[in-house]
Amino acid sequence: MKKKILTAVTVIIVILVVICAASAVYTVSEDEYACTIRFSRIINTTGEAGLHVKVPFLDSVRKFPRAVMLYDIKPSEVLTADKQNMTVDSYVLWKIVDPVLFYRTLGSLTVAEQRLDALTYSALKNIMGTVAQKDIINEGGTAGIGSEASGRPGDPDGDDAAGRSELFDRIASNVAALATNYGISIVDIKVKRFDLPEANEQAVYARMISERNQIAEKYSADGEYEASIIRNNVDKQVNIIISNAEAEAAALVAKGEKEYMARLAAAYNTADKKEFYEFILALEALKASLNGSDKTVILGADSPIARALLNK
Repeated sequence: MKKKILTAVTVIIVILVVICAASAVYTVSEDEYACTIRFSRIINTTGEAGLHVKVPFLDSVRKFPRAVMLYDIKPSEVLTADKQNMTVDSYVLWKIVDPVLFYRTLGSLTVAEQRLDALTYSALKNIMGTVAQKDIINEGGTAGIGSEASGRPGDPDGDDAAGRSELFDRIASNVAALATNYGISIVDIKVKRFDLPEANEQAVYARMISERNQIAEKYSADGEYEASIIRNNVDKQVNIIISNAEAEAAALVAKGEKEYMARLAAAYNTADKKEFYEFILALEALKASLNGSDKTVILGADSPIARALLNK
């Protein structure tokens, strides 16, 4: 009987030793922190992977991830500087850097995400409240509709991307400054998309189309004005060229006629030559008068032609 009792006590002791040994050790993975808690107070924190020891039954262990975590915030509405509603869809990349402070202030990932939600929404509301809606949705504005994950219009390049980056940096800096009070580091905050409430989406798009039409009309008017200036300049140059050409042609004709008359005068510089020239002119006049159907010509008796025809 005593032997059975001794055996039972031994088994119980072994079981208790095994239980104590099992509760005295714990493992830590490479991507997590382990906080040893005794009477609701953290007495030890480690991020070293491997097997660790604690006091059984008195100590408990809380583990928190060391890796960067993604928290996708539900879309929420904010007011812009001109008191217009915008729906913002964003996400936060964050990690725990001080597990002791994290445990004391938040205690769990669920509470941490709720706090990040509130901090990010507050930052979005404050910073978006300094930007007018037209600057957000216009192509040349601070941050066009549609960001990384949006297929909507208004995601231009160049200055627009730089404006979005600056806006995101301001939001991330604001949240990061507050998150340090909870042992959290903000890796990045991004706005997946800015959207318009359905109530005024069509009205805003109509306004955008009207603005683009006005810009197009201005470009057309400017083009017509520049074209008219070019046409006027061309017409002026054409008129100047034609006028100069006509003046030069008239001068050449006058010069030619002057030279012709000079040569003609030199050729008929005697009385006989002059008389012969006059006779030739009279023949040409007679020939010109006989080209019709009427071949009758009346000549005076003293006409050089009459004398020539009558051999007088």
